[in-house]
Amino acid sequence: MEDRFDVYIAEDAKAAADLLEREHFDVMLTDFRMPSEDGLKLISRAKSLPKPPVCILMTAYGSEEIAVEAMKRGADDYIAKGRMQIDELEMRIARSLRRQNLEVENVALRQQLDTKFGLENIVGESPVMREVFEIVQQVAPTRATVLLLGESGTGKELIAKAIHQLSPRAKQPMVTVHCAALSPSLLESELFGHEKGAFTGAHERRIGRFEQAQGGTLFLDEIGEIDATIQIKLLRFLGERTFERVGSSKTISADVRLVTATNKNLEELVKAGTFREDLFFRLNAVPMHLPPLRERIGDVPLLARAFLREFAKENDKPVSEFTTDALDALSAHSWPGNVRELRAAIEHAVVFCRGERVSVRDLPPAVRNAPANGGAGPVISSALTVKEAEKQLLIRALKETGGNRTLAAKKIGVSRRTLHRKLHTYNLEDL
Repeated sequence: MEDRFDVYIAEDAKAAADLLEREHFDVMLTDFRMPSEDGLKLISRAKSLPKPPVCILMTAYGSEEIAVEAMKRGADDYIAKGRMQIDELEMRIARSLRRQNLEVENVALRQQLDTKFGLENIVGESPVMREVFEIVQQVAPTRATVLLLGESGTGKELIAKAIHQLSPRAKQPMVTVHCAALSPSLLESELFGHEKGAFTGAHERRIGRFEQAQGGTLFLDEIGEIDATIQIKLLRFLGERTFERVGSSKTISADVRLVTATNKNLEELVKAGTFREDLFFRLNAVPMHLPPLRERIGDVPLLARAFLREFAKENDKPVSEFTTDALDALSAHSWPGNVRELRAAIEHAVVFCRGERVSVRDLPPAVRNAPANGGAGPVISSALTVKEAEKQLLIRALKETGGNRTLAAKKIGVSRRTLHRKLHTYNLEDL
């Protein structure tokens, strides 16, 4: 076999485990009976690695029970020693490798389906969103750390996925961690992994998210929630691209691109002493501000129709459009929950819609009854026509920006040229 494979030999399970830590192997052949540790435990160790090898168990103690247990531990094949020729062994190795390669390809395809490609499924035509798209396309091919800033529900995770999919790392994993969902101790283990016995309940070694994301992208949402200990380890990783598992002194290198997000003001957290200034500067290499929906209100009809198609198909309902009043109400709402709130509102509307068009009565009460901007400024009634509502929107935007047409266009999510055209249409050029 040595003329076809590079073969390494380990005298016992400990030596094999050390080799697995230092080198990547495509195949591991292990005996069942060994000093200090049997082959089943060694297979469990091997299969916990970020890129586990094909594992084949060999034993002279052939039994159905051992075969079943071997497969439970992750073994890819089981061989009774003394009954197999070398040619058949090579054939079974090749077969196991082909099966593993197919599984890897299937996982990659599922990840591609689950993680929407690039910018194709991010809806928006407003100037502020076109600016976001341009930044994504510039940043994605680089190795730069990206910090996504914006209110909750503005689509930060979707933008992070787009950055990954448009990068050279697209074929490698993208791993997401919501930092606020875990306690500091659990988050440290989740990110960096831990060794067996590192703390109470650590019965097995755990591979952390940094190792899982090897070669790809790690997205840390709600980065403002991490505590001082994790901030220090994260700062070190950004400087050296290395870390240690909890309970271990062994340094591990990781080729991982970091994308982070927060709806908090990190500069204020730095001033308050709860977030390290040096870490902030590292994370803030490429900041991207995602606008709230109220600042791109022109995208609301586009988003609403996209969600309408999604939920109509999901619920097998023949809903295909909105009434004029429904669109008026959607455009008049201030959307404090941003795109996430709009998506939930359209799902509600599809569920309650009795015909082919969503009407005002199908919308959630908070949307059909609430004044625009939560009561700030003139109310745009849902009883107005689209043109009347648009006219009021233009007037309000110009008043709020002191007549600055560039800011007004940005505020309502249209280009300056479109704003001028609409002002002419409604005889508002003197405002």
